[in-house]
Amino acid sequence: MKIFLVVILFIVFTVTGFTAPKKKSPALRVTYQTIVNGKPNHEGTKSIVICTSVASKSEQAKDTVKLLPSIALESSYIDYINKKTFQVAQFKNGITINNSQPFSYYPELTETSETINILGYVCKKAKTSLRSNSIEIWYTTESGVKGTPSMGYGIPDGLVLKIVRNGNYELVATEIKVLKEKNPENVLPVQIGETLDLPLYKYRITQNLITTVPIFVNEQISFGNSIANPADSSTQKTFKYASGTVLLKRVKLPVVPEDTQIYAELYQHSNGDAYDRTGSVFLIPMDKEKSFLEGLKKGVNLLPAFQGKNGKMYQGVSASEHYSPIVEIMRFFTPFGIGHFNDKVTVYGQQWEDSTYYKQEVTELLPLLQGEQWIGIFIGNYDKGGHRASLSLKYYPGSREISSKPEKKIWSMPLFNTLNVMEMAGQEYGTMFDSDSLTAVVTVPSGIKNIRIRYITTGHGGWDGGDEYNQRVNTILLDGKVLFQYTPWRCDCATYRKYNPASGNFWNGITSSDGSRSGWCPGTATNPYYFPINILTPGKHRFSVAIPMGKTEGGSFSSWNVSGILLGEVE
Repeated sequence: MKIFLVVILFIVFTVTGFTAPKKKSPALRVTYQTIVNGKPNHEGTKSIVICTSVASKSEQAKDTVKLLPSIALESSYIDYINKKTFQVAQFKNGITINNSQPFSYYPELTETSETINILGYVCKKAKTSLRSNSIEIWYTTESGVKGTPSMGYGIPDGLVLKIVRNGNYELVATEIKVLKEKNPENVLPVQIGETLDLPLYKYRITQNLITTVPIFVNEQISFGNSIANPADSSTQKTFKYASGTVLLKRVKLPVVPEDTQIYAELYQHSNGDAYDRTGSVFLIPMDKEKSFLEGLKKGVNLLPAFQGKNGKMYQGVSASEHYSPIVEIMRFFTPFGIGHFNDKVTVYGQQWEDSTYYKQEVTELLPLLQGEQWIGIFIGNYDKGGHRASLSLKYYPGSREISSKPEKKIWSMPLFNTLNVMEMAGQEYGTMFDSDSLTAVVTVPSGIKNIRIRYITTGHGGWDGGDEYNQRVNTILLDGKVLFQYTPWRCDCATYRKYNPASGNFWNGITSSDGSRSGWCPGTATNPYYFPINILTPGKHRFSVAIPMGKTEGGSFSSWNVSGILLGEVE
């Protein structure tokens, strides 16, 4: 009888097409590990994907690291029913933003016939290309769920268990857990906050990470205008010195971890001055009995000075036991008349820029660019309109995580700076090199390692025989012996023609701003030169700079702006 009933039921189910109800696919929690060049990256955060048959959520594992407070908590969602994705970011202040994209926004995938086994699942291979990067995606359709840890590479119709970029960067699933209590309907977010387009969404996230310190905002740097400086005790107020050609401010800079990257960012345009000018962003050390600040306030003759073999007095240029020269953060050069002369000069085929923008990494000066500091800008000019400039320092975190590692103690010691930022107050030009007179005697403490010199040099003298247009070897000596030699030269100045509306044009089609120069071009910043000093021992040492400076011709003379600082680590 039982056998008869089984046969009858089989016939009924077969004829009617009835099948037993399918078991609902479980939600899975998949953990992914980053592998670089075949080695697991244990310092990075792990990716977690919660996935179901209709939706997935991807985020960084919260229990593995302690993230910086400025890091927005981001989650990525995929809605496979409506073929849409959501990126949602929540900031610590409670603000939430999002961006949504259709599946068609992402790279198109090409299926291959290759398969591999990952964590017990047979995975198919799809490939694509993203911004010249070769991408391989291995996914399975056996799990009953869908999801990917990186939807930016493409969204296949399954569960991604491995992504390979350019053959050496991998994101690989290391663990899969069934979440029986997980309700599939709860994977997608309920509150997604303000919807932004993708560029603005990314900008809001990155800007929250960056600490920006505005120092000067559209300040005029010009000669001879009446100046009323604030009280000496004022902070965040602009002081003007050297007849208005030096801006100075006492600022409070953030105290940051040692892996922070720092950039100096400067905008400048002409406010009436037509010429290319030497500019410098600098810091005044206050670590010794005398400082450059005293010279700015009370006169250049109060600065420590030495008499060169040529008979001239050079004020405030060399380090001594009681004085540290100014530290140059960034050397820059204004172009010919950008901004002010744009509508006054027309050259066929040229579209003038409104201002020059300089951005240079200055991370090596990190120990000096923290706490309360005096920071200034100099642009040499004798024009009542002069220039206008804005300066900021930007601090970028070097890691997403709060590090538990002990920080390095970074050491620095200014050596010399011949750039006469008080030019318009009588400070002598750097002309001592005709007799090899620039020296600095310093005492290096014990326990310092990895010492190097940061050296900036540019030659000046703007006629055919001047050092602006002639190559000269810079020789740096340590205790009388040659440490290194360097010839500064820029031959790419013609690249910056669009910044130089007031530059003179020669008969042969070349303009003045095109000419190659001694380490600089109108409208550019000059890169420092770095040299390791492995032989430097604790104790007193003598640094010297020798340059075969060209001879004076009539009223024309050459000069050199050189600055140097020692950098190292405390053992």
